[in-house]
Amino acid sequence: MKVKVFSFLLIIVVTLTGTWGSGQELGNAIKVPKVVLISVYDNYMVNRGLKADWGFGSVIKTPKEVLLFDTGGNSKILISNLSNMGIDAKSISKVVISHIHRDHVGGLEGFLEKNSEVTVFIPSSFPSLIKDMIIDKGAELVCNSRARQISKNVYLTSELYGPPMEQSLIVDSKRGLIIVTGCAHPGIVNIVEETKEMFPDEGIYLVLGGFHLSGATDYQLKSIISDFRRLKVGKVAPSHCSGDRCRQIFQQEYGKDFIETGVGKVIEIKGNK
Repeated sequence: MKVKVFSFLLIIVVTLTGTWGSGQELGNAIKVPKVVLISVYDNYMVNRGLKADWGFGSVIKTPKEVLLFDTGGNSKILISNLSNMGIDAKSISKVVISHIHRDHVGGLEGFLEKNSEVTVFIPSSFPSLIKDMIIDKGAELVCNSRARQISKNVYLTSELYGPPMEQSLIVDSKRGLIIVTGCAHPGIVNIVEETKEMFPDEGIYLVLGGFHLSGATDYQLKSIISDFRRLKVGKVAPSHCSGDRCRQIFQQEYGKDFIETGVGKVIEIKGNK
């Protein structure tokens, strides 16, 4: 009788906790209580003790692990910035590359020479040359083409067409969804809309990264902001390829909910509101 009761309770627990551990499908895990986003590579600068360079790289810390989203264009700059911010390259367990452009993937090979004990998630469209390099360095390779869960409360969008093909990262925190983009070549609004399709009942707390809007007119920028409001994006932190005017307009429209970011910026998102 006791065995039957234990089995019944075990079935309930498994049902409620979901399937995030597989890394294959979208799950229903309990939301991450605290997330820390650290800009380690950007052409915008916050900390003058670090090196700014054209490109993007962000470290995402959750209570369970440390991830690196994009590696900038120069591994020496990436490793130096990590070290100067007190981040051990070997503490990183997963690396996500948004798209094929050198300013996002150029630092990957050098990083893997420092830490090959990682799983690298790249868009499936990447050429064999990069796939072979990742495997040769000893890292685990995962090619992605669809929306998927890669860790507890950490997800990837599908491989969206730009060109080039690009994927973005999503963290489901207690304050809402956090979207991290590389360059948003598929369109920043399209990325946010796909995220809403993945999580129709979740609010979007923050969109951070490259918005690819350096050539946009004020009218286009305000139209995008209108779409962000429609999609209920709470906070914004455009950087890298977003453009100065984009950052100015978003700051005017978002006020206190605009986060000025660049290399060296640390954003802590705690669980309590």
